[in-house]
Amino acid sequence: MNKLFLGALALLPLAAAAQTAPPSVLTPEKLWQLGRLGEMAVSPDGKTVAYTVTRYSLADNKGNADIWTVPVAGGTPRRLTDTPNSENTLNWRPDGKLTFMSGESGTDQLYVMSADGTGKAKLSEFPDQGLANLKYAPKANFILYTQDVKSSPTTLDMFPDLPKADAKIIDDLNYRHWNVWDDHLASHVFFQALNADGKPEGYGKDLMPGEKFDSPLMPDGGAEQLAFSPDGYRIAYTSRKLTGKAEAESTNSDIYLYDIHDQKTVNLSEGLGGYDTEPGFSPDGRQVAWLSMATPGFESDRNGIVVYDFASKKRVDITKGSELSAANVRWSADGKTIYFMAVIAGTEQLYSLPSKGGKIRQITTGAQNYNAFELVGKDQAVANRTTLSAFADIVRLDLKTGKETALTTINQPELAGIKLGKVEDRRVTTTDNKQMQVYVIYPPDFDPAKKYPTLLYCQGGPQSPITQSQSYRWNFQLMAANGYIVVAPNRRGLPGFGREWNDAISGDWGGQAIRDYFSAIDAISKEPFVDKDRRGCVGASYGGFAVYYIAGHHEGRFKTFIAHDGLYNLTSWYPSTEEIFFAKHDMGGAPWDVTPSKSYQEFNPQLFAKNWDTPILVITGGKDFRVPEGQAMEAFGTAQLRGIPSRFLYLPNEGHWVLKPQNAIVWQRVFFDWLGRTLKPDGGKAAK
Repeated sequence: MNKLFLGALALLPLAAAAQTAPPSVLTPEKLWQLGRLGEMAVSPDGKTVAYTVTRYSLADNKGNADIWTVPVAGGTPRRLTDTPNSENTLNWRPDGKLTFMSGESGTDQLYVMSADGTGKAKLSEFPDQGLANLKYAPKANFILYTQDVKSSPTTLDMFPDLPKADAKIIDDLNYRHWNVWDDHLASHVFFQALNADGKPEGYGKDLMPGEKFDSPLMPDGGAEQLAFSPDGYRIAYTSRKLTGKAEAESTNSDIYLYDIHDQKTVNLSEGLGGYDTEPGFSPDGRQVAWLSMATPGFESDRNGIVVYDFASKKRVDITKGSELSAANVRWSADGKTIYFMAVIAGTEQLYSLPSKGGKIRQITTGAQNYNAFELVGKDQAVANRTTLSAFADIVRLDLKTGKETALTTINQPELAGIKLGKVEDRRVTTTDNKQMQVYVIYPPDFDPAKKYPTLLYCQGGPQSPITQSQSYRWNFQLMAANGYIVVAPNRRGLPGFGREWNDAISGDWGGQAIRDYFSAIDAISKEPFVDKDRRGCVGASYGGFAVYYIAGHHEGRFKTFIAHDGLYNLTSWYPSTEEIFFAKHDMGGAPWDVTPSKSYQEFNPQLFAKNWDTPILVITGGKDFRVPEGQAMEAFGTAQLRGIPSRFLYLPNEGHWVLKPQNAIVWQRVFFDWLGRTLKPDGGKAAK
């Protein structure tokens, strides 16, 4: 019977999956037509927001970002650039002109233009190796940026008579990270003086000469990890000055201060054991604040806000005692208040507190995410806002009342006439009698008199919250548009519900978090509109682990599984992943310890593959070094050898995420094709 099932899989065309949803609802192709809000920058007079919008071409298989502006007071957005090159790295100069980077011949150069888009002029002739993360000093007397420099010899350096050799000689760990191999380059911070015309003078000065360390941090650190002091003569930057095994086993990054006058560097966060990131100077330059995690090796620890005073040389965590984990720290203009964002109960909200410490005030509430923000004057901010039913737009926030006012409607034309499903925020009682938040997303035109196939969504991280954010791959509205009810629990380990809830998953991957998943799907399945014979379980990363583990423990609940970049065999994963600190912390040690932790003895999905009895789709990227491709190959091989209906989607040039437009469409088509064949949303029974 399995052979018959596999034969049916081979006969049906994948392209048909793209047509399963009617044009009045969201489709993968429509999703990739939407403009994506990127950077935001507020003009010096506080009257204008400049921002980027990226749109993708499926035919060209790439995206292009253009610059727009909109008045903070409200008004019609205006497009300032329309070029074949992406514009990025927005900075307003004190004279009210906007600078940006744009690519020519593969190298981004610095440009300037007036606030209305006129008078565009090129300011730089940077070398071909390119640069990133450019920032202006507040007085526009200097710029800083990051650039790759050679940090170690290559194979060609060792054997110059063998120029066609394709080999890597490796003597230490961290020979690859996230999705790239060690390229014998390190990203360093540079600063450069500007002349009276605003053009860079001479060559930039490397603040990290001879060092093998990166700033900002890989894989996703950016300009937020670099800062100028108000006078422009000090630069704070984030770096993890470790290499090899030490780098692989530690989260200990620090905040370094470089003084342009004496050309000396000091470590402001020395002695703090975890991640220290995102420095920001007070307006008077007397203090600097940054995000700080206390626990070495715990990448999902609480982010406190540390303030360092240059006069006293003292550091204070002004959020000490709070359950909130901060992000996006901003000083008020008078230096008396610090604003930040934090996740709470499945949303992301804006907060403030006195810069000397004190009571934290929640400014905003409601079912939305404020994903990033910039202050405007004394009592206003502009923010990137999303919900599970709305893609990113800019809103103005009143910092006294929390009231929001929409400034953009980026995707109004594309979404006109598109029906979205209802989002419900529910509470489910867990096996240990806790109340767990569960988002339930219903198909458009939902009819409670009908029965619907239902998907349990397993979140990754394992400490990445399910909030009101929008994903362009794991998109709940897209799943709902294809006829599925989506059950998305904020299970144990997900932030926003206190530290005990957040930290409970470490060392317990197959314990209470899995029981929380069963509690969620069992509770929602009591509803008469859930078809218990057509339930699926899907997820990525830790969510993929959960899929593999649940496949061996589900007791007939599910008729299909989909695991993307999941951890199948914890024993082989531990030494092959790149950030060993994460594996060591969350597994509770190594698999070769004298007494291995229960992670390897009780929670390893491979040990329970003998119980697998359900069709499974396995997906992975060939450049995913966080969860190397061997994990997916082991899982798919297991399913095939056991005669379980299965399919393997391999994306050789993708990492942990699928970023190329056409690959993303293939991903969506295969995803929904698999669900269609195994759950049959038209009312049929799942294949046996």
